[in-house]
Amino acid sequence: MTMDAQLIEHMMNPKNYGSLKSADAEGIGKNPDNGEKVAIYIRIGKDETDPYIEDIHFQAIGCTTTVVAGSMLTEEAKGLNLNGVHNLVDATMKLLDKLPPEDAACSEMVALAIKAAVDTYIQRKVDSKYPPITYQIENSCTPKENIIQKEEE
Repeated sequence: MTMDAQLIEHMMNPKNYGSLKSADAEGIGKNPDNGEKVAIYIRIGKDETDPYIEDIHFQAIGCTTTVVAGSMLTEEAKGLNLNGVHNLVDATMKLLDKLPPEDAACSEMVALAIKAAVDTYIQRKVDSKYPPITYQIENSCTPKENIIQKEEE
C-alpha cells in the first residue's frame, strides 16, 4: 500500500478511535492556541518485568490531520514496552522538528498525549488516584505569516 493510500485509509477508517473502558491510564495533549485536544487511553499488558501497551485508543477534538496522526501513532504504539513508547515519542518529536510548526502541531499533540498517558500510568503505580497528565504543544497550527498579519491589523 502506498503512503498516500495509507493516509487515506487512516483518514477514512481511523484505527483505535474511541474510549477504552478498561484503561489503566489516560493522557491528554492540548493545543492552547485553539482548544484542540487529544485524549489517549492505554491498557497495560503485564509481562513479567516489562509492561507494554496491550491496547490503546484515542479521541480527538481537532482537525482531520489530528485524527490521522492519532490513528497512525496509536497503531505504532500498540505492543511496545514503555521504553519503546518513549522512543516512539522521541523519534516522532525529532521528525516534527524538521517540519514547519503549523504542520507539526497535530502530530505533536498526539505524541504528547501518548507520553502523558504513559507518565500517568507510572504515577498511578505510586498513587492509584493520580489525575490524567496534560501536556501542551509548543508548535502552533497557525502559520507565522497569519500571526504577523493579525498583529499588524
